[in-house]
Amino acid sequence: MIVAFPAGGLADIIGRLVSNKLAERLKQSFVVENRGGAGGNLAAKFVAGAAPDGYTLLTTTSALAVNHTASKNKGFETSDLRPVAFVAYSPDVFAVHPSNPAKNLKEFIEAARTKSFTYGSAGPGTGPQIGAEYFFREVAKVKYVHVPFQGGAPAITAVLGNHVDSIVLTLPPVTPHIRSGALRGLGVANETRNKAIPDVPTYGEMGFPNVYSGSWVAVFAPAKTPDAVVAKLNAEINAAMKDQDALDRLAKAGFDPVRKDLTQSNAYFKGAIERWGTMVTAIGFSN
Repeated sequence: MIVAFPAGGLADIIGRLVSNKLAERLKQSFVVENRGGAGGNLAAKFVAGAAPDGYTLLTTTSALAVNHTASKNKGFETSDLRPVAFVAYSPDVFAVHPSNPAKNLKEFIEAARTKSFTYGSAGPGTGPQIGAEYFFREVAKVKYVHVPFQGGAPAITAVLGNHVDSIVLTLPPVTPHIRSGALRGLGVANETRNKAIPDVPTYGEMGFPNVYSGSWVAVFAPAKTPDAVVAKLNAEINAAMKDQDALDRLAKAGFDPVRKDLTQSNAYFKGAIERWGTMVTAIGFSN
């Protein structure tokens, strides 16, 4: 199992959970290897070129769909990979230091119409950053300054220290800080509130409907992996993630479980490429 991002991140958490559950079900050993770099492209390129026998898999995030449009020199084509199973989804969350006078996203945006603000992200080209840019520029139409960090952890440290006005990140690493009161969640970019932070309203509730941004985590295989092998893996992963222990771990971290058959997975991935492509093109991002 090749994980497209470093240890401790969203893909790593899910990749190890899936690998452990599959090992139990299939009575096979799964070796997890982190190959972070280039926004997930290094790992994707490696798996795209691996033998299509079902023994080399990729755990990655929405970055794969983002990079389809944003990355011009990936070294592989997105079509060199095929989705095996979508496992989990978590929305992006907008959060501020509790000393900020804004009590919700609507108040923050109203204040931003007269004064520019800073927001931190896990780096340019990440899903939350692209989603935030699209929201601020195309929907809210406010002035802002993006402060990129090398990962979510330093971005969280910066807002905890009040060095940036706000952050936009995928929910799991921010959840404990919102729960403890160290940060105030102003909005989640999702259709519904998240069970991990039920008191934080959606963007839609704050007057910004149809603003959805978040990250899924999924397993992919080389494109030429036989249908029967992929179908077997899809069924086993979907069954494994029904396990109560797996569901509890996902919920605690702020993830919603995702279960789709192969036809649904292909359609979902195609839709994700189109949605992220629209946002990437609108803000003019490329890497």
